[in-house]
Amino acid sequence: MTVNNGNRVKATEAAPQRVIELAEHVGGQVVGDELLIITGAATLSDAGEGDVSFLANPKYEKEMRTSAASAIVVGEKVELQEDGRTYIVCKDPYYAFMQIVVKLHGHREHQAIGVSAKASVAETATIEEKVDIHDFVVISDKVHIGAGTVIYPSCVIGPGSRIGRDCVLYPNVTIYDGCTIGDRVTIHAGTVVGQDGFGYATHEGVHHKIPQIGGVVIEDDVEIGACCAIDRGTLGDTVIGRGSKFSNLIAIGHNTKIGPYSLLVAQVGIAGSVTVGHHCVFGGQAGVVGHITIGDGVQVGAQAGVINEIPAGSSVVGSPAMPLTQAKRSITIMKDLPEFRRKLRDLEKALRHLLKGS
Repeated sequence: MTVNNGNRVKATEAAPQRVIELAEHVGGQVVGDELLIITGAATLSDAGEGDVSFLANPKYEKEMRTSAASAIVVGEKVELQEDGRTYIVCKDPYYAFMQIVVKLHGHREHQAIGVSAKASVAETATIEEKVDIHDFVVISDKVHIGAGTVIYPSCVIGPGSRIGRDCVLYPNVTIYDGCTIGDRVTIHAGTVVGQDGFGYATHEGVHHKIPQIGGVVIEDDVEIGACCAIDRGTLGDTVIGRGSKFSNLIAIGHNTKIGPYSLLVAQVGIAGSVTVGHHCVFGGQAGVVGHITIGDGVQVGAQAGVINEIPAGSSVVGSPAMPLTQAKRSITIMKDLPEFRRKLRDLEKALRHLLKGS
């Protein structure tokens, strides 16, 4: 085992900031008291004195008017009232608010502990500098852990896997053999990466397991939520593109490739051998059948059932999934179906009377 642990400097939580300092940090303009002191961040409904909040969705504008927040981050098109409140006006209020929250509160800190004596680290593993490995972690043969990575208790890293720099693996994450994790990847508790895909050859009524000899590649700057499952490839690799973000309870089938900067909300399931383009969004509980291609920039609504390929730039909803405009018409018709059924029965009854009288 090669270990080089240096001293890590912890990030400190930001001190209270003046509004003008926050505005300069996000490239915004102050309307109101530039010297107002901000000590925290909160939603419009929860904010109180000393808090900064934000308005990104116009439907919450009424709530903004009654919020107790000391300052509010708003977009350039919001009509401001002379109510004595302080505003930070910017192009993208949601992104600006994110930057402000980071400046005020920072991200979660990780205690620098080095390599725990209670961890099991193989002699053939390579651990770069400033790596923290907590109690009961298992690092298998020929694993490589990049500098600055934090691995929390009870994680298991399988043989031959590589984890990049500045990653965070929360408790009970399991990385099977031969997987590759890029830099600055966060994997939350209970997630499994690289388990066997669902591959069987059925012969004379018996299901015979197909060896899954591929791997999983998770590219840089990906975040995987809690209790997700990402199958290894049958022959090639399952790939999660750089910058993509997963919520909790996501299942990705073998050999599927998720394009860069895609967003998957909780309980999405994507079957094997699917190709997903870049900047796609999948709403909660959406399901995708195997062996299809989903184009760049596609938006899939919550609980949609995708059974056909989707061209780039499309928005689909429903099960089976259909284009948004078509789905809206279908949903409108569905609520009228009981009335249509009643009218049809009346027409059938009237027709029978006519036929009897003819």
